[in-house]
Amino acid sequence: MEKNQILRVQPGGIAEEVGIEPNDKLISINGNPVKDIIDYKFLVTDEFVTIEVEKENGEVWEIEIEKAYDEDLGIEFKDFILDKPRSCHNKCVFCFIDQLPSGMRKTLYFKDDDSRLSFFQGNFVTLTNMSNEEIDRIIKYKISPINVSVHATNPELRAKMLNNRFAGRLYEIMQKMANAQIEMNCQIVSCPGINNGEELVRTVGDLYKLYPWVKSVAVVPVGVTKYREGLHPLETYSQNTAKEEILNIEKIQQKYIAEIDNPFVRLSDEFYVMAGLDVPEENFYGEYSQLEDGIGMIRLFRENIKRNLHKINKNHKGSFTIITGKSAYEEILIATEKIMENNNNIKINVKKIINHFFGETITVAGLLTGSDIIEQTKHEELGEYLIISNNILRKGYELEQNSDKVLLDDMTIEGLEKALKRKILICDYTGEDLIDIINNHSKEE
Repeated sequence: MEKNQILRVQPGGIAEEVGIEPNDKLISINGNPVKDIIDYKFLVTDEFVTIEVEKENGEVWEIEIEKAYDEDLGIEFKDFILDKPRSCHNKCVFCFIDQLPSGMRKTLYFKDDDSRLSFFQGNFVTLTNMSNEEIDRIIKYKISPINVSVHATNPELRAKMLNNRFAGRLYEIMQKMANAQIEMNCQIVSCPGINNGEELVRTVGDLYKLYPWVKSVAVVPVGVTKYREGLHPLETYSQNTAKEEILNIEKIQQKYIAEIDNPFVRLSDEFYVMAGLDVPEENFYGEYSQLEDGIGMIRLFRENIKRNLHKINKNHKGSFTIITGKSAYEEILIATEKIMENNNNIKINVKKIINHFFGETITVAGLLTGSDIIEQTKHEELGEYLIISNNILRKGYELEQNSDKVLLDDMTIEGLEKALKRKILICDYTGEDLIDIINNHSKEE
């Protein structure tokens, strides 16, 4: 792939009017080289721009354009970051990618640590591979928000956890960004015996000092697969230690709620499931901005079912099986019972898939694989349709356009349908469209 190569030109847009075509390459804007999409987005905002474009035949055109402020040229690039994403130079003790089995798709082993992906895709970055110049560029362009993988603000502990002697600079960088009013969302992977307990309280307290520029902190439990041979030994949370962590964090959450009217730090749903405790009420999660970290998914799912129950077509008949992991199983079972109470002609089976691929300690639906789903459902009565949540599907930089219906083990939805001889329906993991899907795929009696 050629760097800065243009994939599409919007019909009727500025680029088409000035003769820019697909496969042309954008070289510069106002004399500034376009290194990546961030340069493009911020250099193109001016009302008067001069751009250099290299045509397919090698000719270089210099084009002067007058336009409205912040108006785009109407071009799409073959790769939205324009070059290869930056890889992670850390060797984190908890890295999930290091725990993958061999023989999977090469892109699954790629560890990105690219601030551009943080800005455009919401990926979390460690900030360890950024030069002072790059940090200054984030500040200059007001690139915000940035999603930061923190894990610990204790410099020595963070350097040890990330196996990177530069990792201890994190808080200094974050202070600089906060002073420049760059918004940050933070994530902590909590490893029992390493950065939990008092270290976790310390980390959250340090981040709170940067509020409101640190907007929120998400804490997720470390995920441990069965492929950890030769890696740093890690403990996982038990029912008792998960409960202790919840109680430990609740003390500072109450303090923050009193001061800023929100808990600032939130634990993922996995903690509550492991502890055998119910998740907090809806107002605790605000706008559910940390859903991608598994924070508030159960509460939002529950509330969406409650809000949409009245829409069930009571004169419809149909049969479905919902696929999920161990963590969400009980919640989905309760929801389907409520749906069937409203229409007893709708039959919904909920199938809990045990994660043999990665190991039974992995319980979230988002890490289920096609092979486990097939193996554990092929002899089951599945009804007319199989329903899976969209977070089971791979997403992200490594997937090419229109190839988002792929599971972690490279099984496609089409392959899954063929193996199970059932049409698969993809539902939003928040459950917002579940009742609509059931209505649309059931039949009037």
